[in-house]
Amino acid sequence: MSLTIAIIGRPNVGKSTLFNRLVGKQLALVDDRPGVTRDRREGAGKLFDLEFTIVDTAGLDDVDDKSLEGRMRKQSEIAINEAEVILFVVDARAGIMPMDKYFADLVRRQSKPVLLLANKAEGKAGESGLYEAWSLGLGDPIQFSAAHGIGLDELYEGLKEHVEGHTDEPDEFEDIDEDEEDHPDKPLRLAIIGQPNAGKSTLINKLIGEDRLLTGPEAGITRDAIAIDWVYKDRKIALWDTAGIRKKARVRDKLEKLSVADGLRAVKFAEVVVLLIDATVPLERQDLNIADLVVREGRALVIVINKWDLIKDKPAELKELQLEVDRLLPQMAGVPMITMSAESGKGIGRLMPAVLDIYTTWNTRITTSQLNKWLAFQVDQHPPPAPGGRRIKLRYITQTRPRPPTFALFCSRPDDLPESYKRYLVNGMRVDFKLKGVPIRIHLRGGKNPYV
Repeated sequence: MSLTIAIIGRPNVGKSTLFNRLVGKQLALVDDRPGVTRDRREGAGKLFDLEFTIVDTAGLDDVDDKSLEGRMRKQSEIAINEAEVILFVVDARAGIMPMDKYFADLVRRQSKPVLLLANKAEGKAGESGLYEAWSLGLGDPIQFSAAHGIGLDELYEGLKEHVEGHTDEPDEFEDIDEDEEDHPDKPLRLAIIGQPNAGKSTLINKLIGEDRLLTGPEAGITRDAIAIDWVYKDRKIALWDTAGIRKKARVRDKLEKLSVADGLRAVKFAEVVVLLIDATVPLERQDLNIADLVVREGRALVIVINKWDLIKDKPAELKELQLEVDRLLPQMAGVPMITMSAESGKGIGRLMPAVLDIYTTWNTRITTSQLNKWLAFQVDQHPPPAPGGRRIKLRYITQTRPRPPTFALFCSRPDDLPESYKRYLVNGMRVDFKLKGVPIRIHLRGGKNPYV
């Protein structure tokens, strides 16, 4: 039986729009009038590769149980009781209402996993409501727009552990790791991407020891993103070979467009991405665009320089490539770079150890006490600026999630903290906590330490 997820919130915050997006059909009525959804409505929900049962509910109105609105509210309360995960939706544009706080307390008492969605948060109009959502005490709000599909990746990350954990239920008395995402029984999702004919299928055939995929000199032999189950030193790997990702201007054929889209989806599904670059071709902007896509999706990255046996001046070429990547991708400083020949197999033995190392780094969790000691030292070494004569105060930092390492930094004036100082903190964190080669996200929050 699939995991049941209930969408909860007061009327007209966008619950039915979210429901329709997750089921892929317009099953729920959508209108600006409160109370359009009268019953609990169930559907087979899907978000990328996650599948679940999704329940759309009437708005949680604080009204008498005998009225129609009261019965609608009762249906919502039943949905909360029956659900295993709750999506609590608020309207970022309208801000947090007393009713939101009342029903947030109701949801919190259930002691069930809750994801807080600050809906309608596109544009500046929703920023204040997004920050206000912290006051509900339901964790880090996801900046979301059900109408425009903004925030689906973060919703995916939030739901993934619950959906996958439900699918692979442990034995009754089995000890569970606190972070199920990094459980060794779960396959590590690895995608091999790059431009057409960079050698992706050749590399995979060499890794798994069989000619599983077609290879040849013709660019574009691989049309689909192909998943292969594989075991490397007792570690399960779900390996994706993808169609080459070309520049948009070069993609004309409809089938090829679909193949490229499939490759882009593979990046979203992957945990670690191997970007394969042809050493015999000058580093192109498209290679860096692919790497930037991996960074924006928050995935761990390993760069592989293939056909290295054809390069004459290897030290000079490698130094130039490393400088170019560090210059153009500063947000991924220290990304592993491996040289090899997929055709001959030379150097291929270094790939999987690098993949497992970067995966471990990507899963890093840092305690709040460690982070705040570190923050105090960073501020002492280099105080934040004082625009207008008033120094910005950095009050508190905590990690909100791994995969990639993501942090909430509370400060007095988040809008005034320059990007240069944020980069200073990211660079310091990368060195001091050994986070080289993975994306680091720091979200600035206003107000005082919320845990005091």
